[in-house]
Amino acid sequence: MRIQRISNNVDTVEIDGEVDLSLIMPLINKYRGKKGSLIPLLQGVQTVYGYIPKSAFELLAKETELTLSDMYGVATFYAQFRLKPVGKNIVKVCHGTACHVQGADAISTAIKEALGVEDGGTTPDRLFTLETVACLGCCSLAPVMMIGEETFGKLTGSSAVKIIKEIRIRENQNK
Repeated sequence: MRIQRISNNVDTVEIDGEVDLSLIMPLINKYRGKKGSLIPLLQGVQTVYGYIPKSAFELLAKETELTLSDMYGVATFYAQFRLKPVGKNIVKVCHGTACHVQGADAISTAIKEALGVEDGGTTPDRLFTLETVACLGCCSLAPVMMIGEETFGKLTGSSAVKIIKEIRIRENQNK
């Protein structure tokens, strides 16, 4: 099974309007004029905002010798980079061979229905983003998902949804 990368619409990267670009000026100053700085700059911007806003690309182009086309080329080539905001909790459902054979499709379907999003989508409250991944390296726990740094194995569709509901309840109590 081949996992397809979700293509990002560059025109929709500014979802909530303006971002505070002053937050990345120390990063820009650190790498200004240094060769091989493109990936570290993009990684740093993503660390600050959780994704790479369009306005950050524009500032990087203005403040460095990098071109927008080079930056977008790298950002869209590597799966690590995000061009739109993601949820607080990233739900990664493994679809590697062991998980696929053990019912990963049913887990993904149940989670999509529970969250009301498709693969790569983020809930309107930005609490969850759902991602299909090729392998999480936990084959003995198949089928498996990760939420943040926590791994959940031997799942069914209903047990996966129960975990997500528990996280939602916990997050709502902490507001």
